[in-house]
Amino acid sequence: MDTINIAENPNLPAKGHPKGLYLLFTTEMWERFNFYGMRALLTLFLVNSLAFRESEASVIYGGFLGLCYLTPMLGGFISDRFLGNRNCILLGGIVMGIGQLFLFFSASTFETNFDLSKTAMYIALGTIILGNGFFKPNISSMVGQLYTKGDSRLDSAFTIFYMGINMGAFLGMYICPLLGDVVLDDGTRIVTAFKWGFLAASMAMFFGSALFYFLKEKYVVGPTGNAIGAKPSLNITKGSEEVLKAQFSNTAIYCSIAAFFILVFFFRFAVDQNWIYSFIYGSGITLAGFIISDTSLSKMERDRIMALYILAFFVMFFWACFEQAGSSLTFIADYQTDRRLFGWNMPPSFVQNANSIFIIVFALPFSWLWLYLQKRNLEPISPVKQSFGLLLLAVGFLIMAFQVKGLGTTEKIGVSWLILMYLFHTLGELCLSPIGLSLVSKLAPLRFSSLLMGVWFIANAAGYALAGTLGAALPPTGDKYTMAQGIGINLQAVLDKTIIPTAAQLSKLNELRIPIEYPMFAGFVIHNLFEFFMLFVILPGVAAVLLFLLSGVLKKLMHEVR
Repeated sequence: MDTINIAENPNLPAKGHPKGLYLLFTTEMWERFNFYGMRALLTLFLVNSLAFRESEASVIYGGFLGLCYLTPMLGGFISDRFLGNRNCILLGGIVMGIGQLFLFFSASTFETNFDLSKTAMYIALGTIILGNGFFKPNISSMVGQLYTKGDSRLDSAFTIFYMGINMGAFLGMYICPLLGDVVLDDGTRIVTAFKWGFLAASMAMFFGSALFYFLKEKYVVGPTGNAIGAKPSLNITKGSEEVLKAQFSNTAIYCSIAAFFILVFFFRFAVDQNWIYSFIYGSGITLAGFIISDTSLSKMERDRIMALYILAFFVMFFWACFEQAGSSLTFIADYQTDRRLFGWNMPPSFVQNANSIFIIVFALPFSWLWLYLQKRNLEPISPVKQSFGLLLLAVGFLIMAFQVKGLGTTEKIGVSWLILMYLFHTLGELCLSPIGLSLVSKLAPLRFSSLLMGVWFIANAAGYALAGTLGAALPPTGDKYTMAQGIGINLQAVLDKTIIPTAAQLSKLNELRIPIEYPMFAGFVIHNLFEFFMLFVILPGVAAVLLFLLSGVLKKLMHEVR
């Protein structure tokens, strides 16, 4: 196999992007088709086919996404030390495709063998989590390797790459719900159709992997024409000033192992998180501390890594709120939204696809905007861009909060308001996510390029775990009140504890999976959708202000990196 020859080459074209960017763009596009297509159906499948409550489905969803963004830590390490980016991308793609086939099997057998179907679902999610860990950090890391350090085109490149992500998401969240989320005009859902959406996701992943396999040798090359992402070598071109091999003391290793177990048990019992969420939080904090203990780090490298950690902390709150799209916002779209738009009653899983459509529309204009501002020395530094992203996210939820304020328990909101909310979320995402990916490539030392990309995704993982906790705070939606009324029970009075249901009524409510208590978050009772949406206004809004105030400190820590 080829080996990596690390070199700095200033002789880059002033305009345009290398062709390898577009192959990585396409490969990522098909992977995101696979991932987001499945994601659009997952919670609906769990509730409608496997009989989970909405709160249970939200927790499973958050844990699944969290682990999907935790395993890149392992995939990044294996890539940096053993297999290389290319092999990990191929391995991850094939494993994810197999995982989707397990979901297809689960959705094909739940009517005839419920227990087997449930087991297959858990195996499927575990397989997809493993494959994603190999794929995710390595393809993002390779984008950065197409350019020399300090190349001003990198923010633009990651924004273009990010458009590929969302083109795939759009296709996945259009085709998979079209095949798998089939709702008749009378509101009846064809639960046997989910399998076809999962099968389409699997085929997309296998196709993307094959495309990368056959074209990688020709296009995935560095600025000097050398292969990038191949099996790692410890060779460094003469003149390189970066240390390639990390140096960890035995004390640091033992302390990190001990800290990991202490943190996991702390989050499990002191913070009352489940084991998966505790594992995610503990892993993120431990790995961050372990990397910074590398004795070979220079002061500049350590400062830049610390800046990355601070930004990752704030990004966590963005994803915790943004990722309500696949859980609580999907349930709201399903149960309490009039989804008719221009005469089309769209499937509830399709509503979140507004985000992908807006990404495709606005990704290139945002790329041009950063280049335009850069030429005029007006471009804000990355932390300021990301604080804008958090603020726009909060504005989107604020719009929804005032639309549902005073909404009756069985009244519905217009789908156009959800679409408007997703517009603000998209603008916020474009200010935050591709800029973050670019920043990792700029700040990470070479020896931690993939591993620190994995650390960045741990912030996503922690955010998704928090998203599951927040999503479980969704109060009963209108369908629950209607179902309770149909069996002669005033659900509002039960929730407000003005009446005490009989044992027979409790049994019936449990059978229908209707909650008898309001949910809580951080000690606060969530009575209605207005209070629920205000959670997602306050969290990113406060984070936006704090990050903006810290931007001056972060600028110093980044040492001229913007």
